[in-house]
Parts: sequence; structure tokens; C-alpha cells
Amino acid sequence: MIDFGFDKLALIGAVALIVIGPEKLPRVARTVGHLFGKAQRYVADVKAEVNRSIELEELKKMKTQFEDAARDVQTSVEKEVRDASQSFESDWQSATAGLGSSDAGATASPYGSITPAPSYRPPRKNWRLKRGALPQWYKQRHGVRSKAQSGAARVARFRPPRSL
Repeated sequence: MIDFGFDKLALIGAVALIVIGPEKLPRVARTVGHLFGKAQRYVADVKAEVNRSIELEELKKMKTQFEDAARDVQTSVEKEVRDASQSFESDWQSATAGLGSSDAGATASPYGSITPAPSYRPPRKNWRLKRGALPQWYKQRHGVRSKAQSGAARVARFRPPRSL
């Protein structure tokens, strides 16, 4: 890189003062400063864009690695669950094989057919019913609004009366 010391900068300034002249030198120096600042900002933007693209590529690589690892875990878990369910089914079949071949004249047990339990449904909550269950005196004491009012109407309602 070019090494500019104080003596070299003073020499460049003196030559510029002689060549350009004292009237135009401030305007030229200001223009050169603006151009130099724009060049620095452009270089900084390019560096930042390159860094962002490198980080993006690294993140994409990391994402693919995580996806591959998750896929491997998912397949291993599915395989284990499948093996466990197959072993359970085979054990269940061997355990219930003797139950189905009982006497042909025997009557069926009332518990012989098992129906699946109904799925759980949370109770429906009706907030209007809950609001209506409160007594009116409680609502008034605790400031529960029973009528819809605009903000301006509410302010006007609670504004102190004007004194003349």
C-alpha cells in the first residue's frame, strides 16, 4: 500500500495550490472528499455483501446437515416403532389365540366386545353465559362495562363538570 506521510501530503497540497489556484482549491477538495467517501462506502457495501453471501452459504450447509440428521433420526424412530408394534402384535396374537377357540356352545361374555372410548372433547366455554352469570351489583362495583361506548363518550362521561 502507498505510504503517505505528512511531508508527502504537504507537497501534494502545495502542488495542488499552485496548479488549481486558491479560488478553486476548496471546491475541488470538497469534491474529492465526497468522491473518496462514496468509494469507501461502495467498498464497505461490497465487503458486507460478500460476507453475507458467505454466511448464507454456511447456513445453507448447516441446514442441509440438520435436515439429514433429522431425517436419519425419523427413519430410525419409525423403524423402531414398526418393529415394536410388530412384536406387540405377534405377542398379542399368540396370547389371544387360546381365547377365541373356547367351547362352541358357551355363551358370549357381556364384556366380549370392547368398544373404543370416545375421544376427549374439551367443554365448550361460553363467555357470554359466564358474563351473564355475574350479578349486576358486582358488575357495577368492579367496573364491568355492560354497554358499548366510544372513547370520546367515555371521556365525556367521566369528565368533571365545568364551573362557570
